[in-house]
Amino acid sequence: MYTPKHFQEHDEVVLFALLEQYPFASLITYSDSGIEVNHIPFYLQQKGDGKVLLGHIAKGNPLWKNIQEGSQVLVIFNGPNCYISPNYYPSKQENGRAVPTWNYVAVHVKGNMQYLHDDKKKLAIVNELTNLHEANQKTPWSVSDAPSIYIEKMLPAIVGIEIEITSLVGKWKVSQNQPEKNQQGVITGLLSEADLNSLTMAEIIKENQRSQ
Repeated sequence: MYTPKHFQEHDEVVLFALLEQYPFASLITYSDSGIEVNHIPFYLQQKGDGKVLLGHIAKGNPLWKNIQEGSQVLVIFNGPNCYISPNYYPSKQENGRAVPTWNYVAVHVKGNMQYLHDDKKKLAIVNELTNLHEANQKTPWSVSDAPSIYIEKMLPAIVGIEIEITSLVGKWKVSQNQPEKNQQGVITGLLSEADLNSLTMAEIIKENQRSQ
């Protein structure tokens, strides 16, 4: 990923926070069949001195047959993103020298992938994913709400995935290359938009200003 110095994010606390906040990721693999992308929700877990990503795929997905265990994979997590109009920049009113761009936040994770076939390990993954994403429901659903015999029959239909994280690369393209007055103009412009991505991006730009 091309990452100019002013867009680089190295703080692992920040990077891992994005993984947890935006867990639906693109798993990119390569084999003799070519490049393949699967879209999977993951969660982070401490393992020894490092961290792993855990998730699962359908057993009918040929990924676990095509990609050898221990293979290096790339997982891309995308945070908020939005279009930035030149009209947001006060400098555009002064000299017209402005072009559109796109602000975004992303983390690329490289790691070594293993498959989990043990039903207890797969059940632990399903339980954790469910509990994480049901937490904000008015009446959270849990795996134990379903008949145990039903869950037992479902578990053989999935394959667990564990990815040992070996590297993280973060890119926060949030108007750092603009003078402060243009950054403020972008914040004002985004706050006038109705969509959540724009409002979230405005807050990220503010946070980045405070950390500078």
